[in-house]
Amino acid sequence: MEWKVRAIRGATTVSENSVVAIRDAVHELLDVLEANNQLDPEEIVSVTFSATRDLDVIFPAAIARERPDWNNVPLLDVQQMYVEGSLPRCIRLLLHLNTKKPQSKIYHTYLRQAKNLRPDLSLSAMPLVSTPVLQSLR
Repeated sequence: MEWKVRAIRGATTVSENSVVAIRDAVHELLDVLEANNQLDPEEIVSVTFSATRDLDVIFPAAIARERPDWNNVPLLDVQQMYVEGSLPRCIRLLLHLNTKKPQSKIYHTYLRQAKNLRPDLSLSAMPLVSTPVLQSLR
């Protein structure tokens, strides 16, 4: 199979608008995405994070830049469009990567309260790589 650009979606929520809560949630989300998709930062084309308007103490991209080998990954933060009644304190991401994997082998990740956004793509609906981080999320 030849190389293609694929997209991975993900989302999580935080308990409060604090640097610690946002950092924990972003690292958890990226840990799961990296493990399930065997991500190599060299293959990532770009990552766009969106955050709901109630999260404004730190940029999720600034947290992603703390990760090993992510310093050259193009990252962007945007504010999620507000829709009345939508999920509060939510961080979403759209990650584009170059890969030889077929679309059926791309795993999207929805954690915490964000599982309700796409129950068909939540952790309980997909096979997981066996790691301590992932097992603790089940």
